[in-house]
Amino acid sequence: MRFQTPLVPGTLIRRYKRFLADVTLADGQEITAHCANPGSMMGLAEAGMRVWLEPNDDPKKKLKYGWRLVEHENGHFTGVDTAVPNRMLRAALEAREVPGLPEFDMLRAEVPYGEKSRVDFLLTRDGHPDLYVEVKSVTLSRQARLAEFPDSVTARGTKHLNELAEMIRQGHRAMMLYLVQRTDCDRMTLAADIDPAYAAAWRTASAAGVKTLVLDCHITPEALRLGKVLPMVPPDGP
Repeated sequence: MRFQTPLVPGTLIRRYKRFLADVTLADGQEITAHCANPGSMMGLAEAGMRVWLEPNDDPKKKLKYGWRLVEHENGHFTGVDTAVPNRMLRAALEAREVPGLPEFDMLRAEVPYGEKSRVDFLLTRDGHPDLYVEVKSVTLSRQARLAEFPDSVTARGTKHLNELAEMIRQGHRAMMLYLVQRTDCDRMTLAADIDPAYAAAWRTASAAGVKTLVLDCHITPEALRLGKVLPMVPPDGP
């Protein structure tokens, strides 16, 4: 998935009010960018970090820049836009290019299910139970090469796991798909110390039959591309 307009580099001044970030561009101009990430962005929002922004000339948008990437000192990148996984995965699903998924005939997005929820993707195939797929963006890493989710307490994420488990009980199939938006990680686990309720819900859902699929992606300031399957390291705990 290529960015619609070429990204421009800058230096992060601060991130605030969750969805705003002040950035100094290469020419010294200070601008405010939209930050499409409601999480804590732990380790990704420190002043002085090198970031990449996507300019836009849409008159309907108040902010003319969107924060897309963090560039780390080791040359790796992290994608911070939480809307990217669904867009990239939908394109890959339509092209039948998502590794680790069973075959399907029809793809639908944002289908109502559970308690006033909408599943990210519903995959169907004649003669097979429906497959409900929820997607989460993974950006946290506190240990070398290990990605973690979540980076803050997520009651919504716990609710999704419980709803996927309910789909299993109703005779369907269900999957939790984690997209690691970091190029410096080769495995993933759950941050049970940050959100023990989420980790417990994952264990319960897994025991009920909800599958877990972890994928990485290739990231550059030009484009993001879906990568390979990564191993899931089960979280510690009961």
